[in-house]
Amino acid sequence: MFDTLSDRLDKVFTSLRGKGRLSEADIDATAREIRVALLEADVALPVVKAFIAAVKERARGVEVSGALNPAQQVIKIVNEELVGILGGQTRLIRYAKNPPTVIMLAGLQGAGKTTLAGKLGKWLKAQGHAPLLVAADLQRPNAVQQLQVVGGQAGVDVFAPEPGSGVGDPVAVARQSIEHARRMNHDVVVVDTAGRLGIDADMMAQAAAIRDAVQPDETLFVVDAMVGQDAVNTAEAFRDGVGFTGVVLTKLDGDARGGAALSVRHITGQPILFASTGEKLGDFDVFHPERMASRILGMGDVMTLIEQAERHFDADQAEKMAGKLQSGENFDLEDFLEQMLQVKKMGSITSLLGMLPGMGQLKGQMKEALAQVDDKDLDRIAAIIRSMTPQERRTPKVLNGSRRLRIAKGSGVTVSEVNNLVDRFYEAQKMMKQMGGMPGMGGMPGMGRQAKRAQQGKKGKKGKGPGRAGGGPRPAQLPQGFPQLPAAEPNPLGLPQAPDPFGLNRRS
Repeated sequence: MFDTLSDRLDKVFTSLRGKGRLSEADIDATAREIRVALLEADVALPVVKAFIAAVKERARGVEVSGALNPAQQVIKIVNEELVGILGGQTRLIRYAKNPPTVIMLAGLQGAGKTTLAGKLGKWLKAQGHAPLLVAADLQRPNAVQQLQVVGGQAGVDVFAPEPGSGVGDPVAVARQSIEHARRMNHDVVVVDTAGRLGIDADMMAQAAAIRDAVQPDETLFVVDAMVGQDAVNTAEAFRDGVGFTGVVLTKLDGDARGGAALSVRHITGQPILFASTGEKLGDFDVFHPERMASRILGMGDVMTLIEQAERHFDADQAEKMAGKLQSGENFDLEDFLEQMLQVKKMGSITSLLGMLPGMGQLKGQMKEALAQVDDKDLDRIAAIIRSMTPQERRTPKVLNGSRRLRIAKGSGVTVSEVNNLVDRFYEAQKMMKQMGGMPGMGGMPGMGRQAKRAQQGKKGKKGKGPGRAGGGPRPAQLPQGFPQLPAAEPNPLGLPQAPDPFGLNRRS
């Protein structure tokens, strides 16, 4: 969502690099470019004015004039001001002293409240709570049934005494849900209310009546991050008509300009608590202002990446896999499929790449190659591997022509795609084996013992190899067949010159 804004800001900062000091003209030009970038991102004008004024004031101060690298200092100022606009510090849910904690969801129709209720319920359950979803949206057709389906997928109970689709009293349902939660020992109640197509006085009054009936501990305004500045007007109307204590941003994975995310917090004065970044129930997490600012400026979001890895990867399994990766030969297609499925649990490939520092600074062929990686390519590879027998996965050398034809038919691909996968697997396997003997690989988790044993036990017949006196591990070289980038293209992350080892972007 913030790609356009990130690219514009990166160009602004690039123009500052190499300057020993910033003149008044440099500061004004930089502020002007940042202002244009924010306005193009559909950030509300009052927010842009306040942001630019703060940046210019600090940029004229001693912190820049006395800095050795003014460009880096300006980036630091912009980052800190972005964090301030986004809320400053992470704000968590305030739970009631006497359960149940009541959370009311409000917002426009189409903002994604019902799906968000399921995501929030799943997140609360993962935190050790026993949430209850309440179907108080009795206006929209099939809203009750949708919440029941989403609740079932999230493994969370749903209170839905009325069929909905215009039948039932939502205020009575919300009031009854509190007593039901106490009887069934639910410590958190999430009330899904009806949305509206605009600022509807009757629907606003209904939301206020539900609020008075359940006395929520948190009233969350659910806003579609793709609607731009209109989200700010809607937020102000809800703030004045119903009142809310926090904001939830949905559809942050969209391709809109994202101005709502930078505007709604500053305009309403209420913090952003959660962000939804995809369609899956797991694409939901706490909103961290400093991490979002870091991603906007192309610095990545390593902490979120680490947290997702910790949630989805098993430590013992990772240790076992490290040994296989070091040896190379023991790493087979079954292991590759298992690792690929683990990575998919963390989220889409595009979102994971966006969390890596420096991805915003990639240019040319590397950036285009990474942008073309699609989750559907991983599904296609998984289908090919699953069409193999266990023997074929463990020993790909047995894959003759007839076997490859059978696998292609079973997975719905061509034989050349099967050949591509197998060829790329052998090359990657060879590269992993070479990297396992590189100096410093013993410092990776789980690699030290295996690497030491491998180097002590592997000697050539004529005394050559890593184990011979005076010898050392051979330098790792990329296998032939990997696409090479032009020498002029930058590689700031030190990534291998093979962004596509398994042929994800190849089309036969």
